[in-house]
Amino acid sequence: MDYQDMGLRVRTLRRQMGTTQEELAEKVGISASFLGHIERGTRVASLETLVALCNTLETTPEYLLSNSLTKSARHMPEGLSSSERAALSRLLHMAEEAVRGWEDE
Repeated sequence: MDYQDMGLRVRTLRRQMGTTQEELAEKVGISASFLGHIERGTRVASLETLVALCNTLETTPEYLLSNSLTKSARHMPEGLSSSERAALSRLLHMAEEAVRGWEDE
């Protein structure tokens, strides 16, 4: 599990939103100190915190965890907003599911 990469992705999305650590931490329901640890990769977010981060940052768990997944949308184009990344990630997931369905036929 690459916690530093996940933390960097959280930090990047937070900064793209123009939000401080304190503001994001409050929205997610954690302390700013804990969010700082998550962003540095020195502490592990619970599943509940990961979901809250994804919802608040308008992204997907797949995007935040992509360097730790064997199959992921890690080749996202540069310059996408977090909501565009999440939409593209969902679209890729649906396409993968459709292809798997065709392979099963």
